[in-house]
Amino acid sequence: MKTQTKVDGNDLILIRHIAASPEAIWDALTDAEKLKQWFVPKPWTITEAVIEPRPGGRFLTKMVGPNGENEDCGPSEGCVLEADAPSRIVWTDALSGGYRPNETPFMTAIMTMEADGNGTLYTARALHRTPEDRQKHEEMGFAEGWGTVAEQLAAMVER
Repeated sequence: MKTQTKVDGNDLILIRHIAASPEAIWDALTDAEKLKQWFVPKPWTITEAVIEPRPGGRFLTKMVGPNGENEDCGPSEGCVLEADAPSRIVWTDALSGGYRPNETPFMTAIMTMEADGNGTLYTARALHRTPEDRQKHEEMGFAEGWGTVAEQLAAMVER
């Protein structure tokens, strides 16, 4: 299966079959050092990551472009709402770790990993408050960006 993306109301959805176990994908998603290797489209990099896969835990990343873009910005911090290893993790940027409110919420992410034959059906859903927020995320390159990182994740765990 190739990567598929679709719109469902205010949600953007990416679906991809990955020839690896849900446990391998969970590990790549919840181990900060592994997440740094695939969670942003290359040539961008993640220079800082903290993942605490438990309700109330931190989900923090700092993404930097190849020409230093975003270097002066602080990391983006979210809060894990659900962590059900190895099948589902949910986090939001509406909150930071410990359920502290953030200033400018944009989305909630739901990642599911469902065993499927010789691999896993990986689904990433980005929930937005308004159609305008969803459209902004589309225009930011959701399909291309999240599709690229799904490819990078697959390359990492299918080795």
